Amino acid sequence: MGTVSEYFGSLVFDDRVMKATLPAKVYGSLRKTIDEGIQLDISVANAVADAMKDWAISKGATHFTHWFQPLTGITAEKHDSFITPSPDGGVIMEFSGKELIQGEPDASSFPSGGLRATFEARGYTAWDPTSYAFIKGKTLCIPTAFCSYGGHALDKKTPLLRSMEALNKQALRILRLFGNDTAKCVRSSVGPEQEYFLITQEMYDQRPDLRFTGRTLFGAKPPKGQEMDDHYFGVIKPRVAAFMEELNEELWKLGILAKTEHNEVAPAQHELAPIYTTTNIATDHNQLTMEIMQKVAAKHGLVCLLHEKPFAGVNGSGKHNNWSIATDGGQNLLSPGETPYENAQFLLFLCAVIKAVDDYQDLLRISVATAGNDHRLGANEAPPAVVSIFLGDELSAVLEAIETDTPYHGAEKTQMKLGVDVLPRFNRDTTDRNRTSPFAFTGNKFEFRMLGSSNSIACANIMLNSAVAESLKIYADRLEGVDDFETALHEMIKKTIKDHKHIIFNGNGYDESWIKEATEKHGLLNYRTTADCMPHLLDKKNVDMLTSHKVFSEAELKSRCEIMLDNYCKTIVIEANTMVNMAKTQIAPAIEAYAADVAKAAASKKALDASLACTYEMGLVKKLSTLTDRIAVKVEELEDALLSLNQADDTVSESVMIRDKVLTKMSELRVACDEAETITAKNYWPFPTYGDLLFGVR
Repeated sequence: MGTVSEYFGSLVFDDRVMKATLPAKVYGSLRKTIDEGIQLDISVANAVADAMKDWAISKGATHFTHWFQPLTGITAEKHDSFITPSPDGGVIMEFSGKELIQGEPDASSFPSGGLRATFEARGYTAWDPTSYAFIKGKTLCIPTAFCSYGGHALDKKTPLLRSMEALNKQALRILRLFGNDTAKCVRSSVGPEQEYFLITQEMYDQRPDLRFTGRTLFGAKPPKGQEMDDHYFGVIKPRVAAFMEELNEELWKLGILAKTEHNEVAPAQHELAPIYTTTNIATDHNQLTMEIMQKVAAKHGLVCLLHEKPFAGVNGSGKHNNWSIATDGGQNLLSPGETPYENAQFLLFLCAVIKAVDDYQDLLRISVATAGNDHRLGANEAPPAVVSIFLGDELSAVLEAIETDTPYHGAEKTQMKLGVDVLPRFNRDTTDRNRTSPFAFTGNKFEFRMLGSSNSIACANIMLNSAVAESLKIYADRLEGVDDFETALHEMIKKTIKDHKHIIFNGNGYDESWIKEATEKHGLLNYRTTADCMPHLLDKKNVDMLTSHKVFSEAELKSRCEIMLDNYCKTIVIEANTMVNMAKTQIAPAIEAYAADVAKAAASKKALDASLACTYEMGLVKKLSTLTDRIAVKVEELEDALLSLNQADDTVSESVMIRDKVLTKMSELRVACDEAETITAKNYWPFPTYGDLLFGVR
């Protein structure tokens, strides 16, 4: 295969390939489209399509597809071959600019939240030239946006691109105020860390809950879990190492910058982290990463679990979204500078993020809300459901000095002032990291830790980009045209700190006392479940902000609220039905079979010696009998709770009923079944236990 540098990006129609295969004029025009958003001419599209087709065929491709990200949370693709009939009865290989630019998949079968009726089938995919095409198998995949016949976004990429443009527009206004006339654009960039579990295919196949829902709905705690902290960063097992090696190769061929791999905290849990790249490309790459993880795992007799909480009692899996913003010239706007003016600019962008997170903490919580992620957030692991910001001691002290107009004496003992006076040079990594914070500053970026492992990163970055764009717009509106820029800047930063410092918290985010303090003293929101937070997407302030930046239309927001709540409801109903089925057809019969055999053993002993009391056997039979009765009752209660959902008038009321009734009954049924597992002989239990699953990969 050659060295990594030789095959890296070999399946990507990237800048290197475009420069080598396109005429100079066509390449220059395409670069202007990519870098500056200039509309693409059809003649350029035709030339690009022809070169892309020839390159793809040379790599063995026979088909092409518009690869898009509908509101299902996964990707979609419809494959068309390059073949076109020729007059002599053969075929020629063709691919036009029109086929490159636009596709027409059926829009009626994807979630639309009421934007499309079932009979309204027409939808469009539109090429995103800022994200490179790639080859998967024998298919050329062209990253695209997906919209309805009426122009409504039906995907996650379209609003993401809109949010990036909103951020770019407002950030450039700020940079111009600081005298930067050379920056052509400002882009957000992301490096999403991906956590996951690996279990054996054989055991997975024996667990209906894993096959139907992606997580275990039953399972007693094993004798050993993660309490010894011996798995985190531990030696990687040979079978897992072989999986990781092949995974890296497949990702590198696609130009995905997989960088770091290691064992995570829980047994059988691992992590992959990439190098940062532009947000829409990072989103594409992360969707591909999750898909390829599962494909490569299957080749090694493994299953990659991407659910946020596949096992109770051990850590769930997140996806840490490391977010930053930079100019096209490479200046990181969240990195302290070398001059007072650069540091003033840094502080303004920092304050813009602080203000955005505080003003739109509900949108950030909504952006990561799923039935699966509800098991992590607020569950004494990962971040809490309360959004707060970690800045560290030194940066917090800097902001306090600005707010109070007092000298700042930091590591360099430099007096804290603003504007053209001397500012302290904030050293990177001058403070500890905080793994409990939902939103932590880590030197030149923010780490948004609330995302679930199966989430698309698009949703979180849409909200983050949009909220920061709104802060920057407010700042630019106030600062443009002022007579004394430095004084106005100082007062604005000072006011931001005073108004929004309540969201800054550098302590232990898992501490229950903080949750109480955050909500009661600081007035922060605590939406523990999807049912709690999702309706707030349609709060007036959120609708006004998102529509004003043209990230969403009001109709698109209503549809997304409906889709997310519907997905929440369906997910839990599937889980509940799976529990009922497993309890009735597997767990209860297994317990009864074991109890019957124990009773037979006791009867046999008595037949040999009538004086034997058989206390152990009869006590065990009684416990098992009591548990089967309890399980039967809890199954019936859960079925009744599911039936009651038919009375719900809409998805909002249905989600509340699920939160308050169905989940409670599911928990009660699980407790009874898990207790039965602990006293049922292993050879009777109908599927692999937690001990088998978590420690089964050797």
